[in-house]
Amino acid sequence: MGMITVKITLKRNGDFMKILKTIPKEDGFHMPGEYEPHEGCIIIWPERADSWQYGAVAARKAFVKVASAIAMSEKVTVCASEAQYDTAREMLPEHIRVVEMSSNDSWARDYMPTFVINSKGQRRGIDWGFNAWGGLEDGLYFPWDKDNKMARKFCDMMDTDIYDARDFILEGGSIHTDGEGTVLVTENCLLSRGRNPHMTKEEIENKLKSYLGADKVIWLKYGIYNDETNEHVDNICAYVKPGHVVLAWTDNEDDPQYAMSKSCLDILEGETDARGRKITVHKLPLPSPVYITEEERDGLLHMDMEPTRQENERLAASYVNFYISNGAVVMPGFGDENDEKAKKILEELFPDRQVIQIYARDILIGGGNIHCITQQIPKAVK
Repeated sequence: MGMITVKITLKRNGDFMKILKTIPKEDGFHMPGEYEPHEGCIIIWPERADSWQYGAVAARKAFVKVASAIAMSEKVTVCASEAQYDTAREMLPEHIRVVEMSSNDSWARDYMPTFVINSKGQRRGIDWGFNAWGGLEDGLYFPWDKDNKMARKFCDMMDTDIYDARDFILEGGSIHTDGEGTVLVTENCLLSRGRNPHMTKEEIENKLKSYLGADKVIWLKYGIYNDETNEHVDNICAYVKPGHVVLAWTDNEDDPQYAMSKSCLDILEGETDARGRKITVHKLPLPSPVYITEEERDGLLHMDMEPTRQENERLAASYVNFYISNGAVVMPGFGDENDEKAKKILEELFPDRQVIQIYARDILIGGGNIHCITQQIPKAVK
């Protein structure tokens, strides 16, 4: 009996991920504002026992609430390790996609792709270098090798081209943009010795402009007191629309945060954005200082023979750490008297979106909050 030979020809149709060495701004791409339309959101399932107390049981419940709130108006993809896939799939609603993808921890904002778009509605990702907020200088854990592959893996899954910027250390939480040419950052973070010490402030600014398609970078000096990311901007200041920001604020002049927030206020009120507009600052009150309890601290495994948190450590709690979805603003609550006040301010600033407040202390213990565990995927035609 003769053999039948079948010839298969594979044609490259352009729907595969390409790793790009060009510059986004030169290619006509820019980072849109978070309040612009999304295709979806990325979240990473919590697992690490030295970040999430008592085996991350409480943290996972909080993550489910966040994912469910966002999924009311946009598609949510949750990345989970092989060991946690079944748990994530069981706990999350069926309309939330779960994919297996290994990471070192659960901070989608900081190492998943920063997405940029162009005037044709095309979308690409940026693959920044990630070294766990400071590498061997003052990073928060080691290794971070799995985290540093996540952006590229996700774009590969989406058939989305990605810019190779791994030579530049940057976390998504350290930048905020209005989508119209202006970027907010903090000096304490971007100029820290553990990130890009070989670069000057001017060189870092030019890198941001080139990759985010921006024309102006506004440098705030500080973030939130005791923020272990070297004070990410997304915990203290965020755009709510072009020309308008919210700023984490306290009236207590004895609180070390007061001088930090006042410095940011002075800078913002003295600046204009890339289009020449004065910036309107809306003060968003901070909760009363949040300190880790002995019970919470004891629920965290040690890292390298050292406790993850110190006794009575002040956590970097802020209402600014919210996520803007297509139909909602998903914000943290802390069981504090300022929870409702902060919510009402955001309701006034986002009249066309539902403001959903989620008790987020169990996320905060890990070191960040709702904005830190999410990364938006802008809407695109491709």
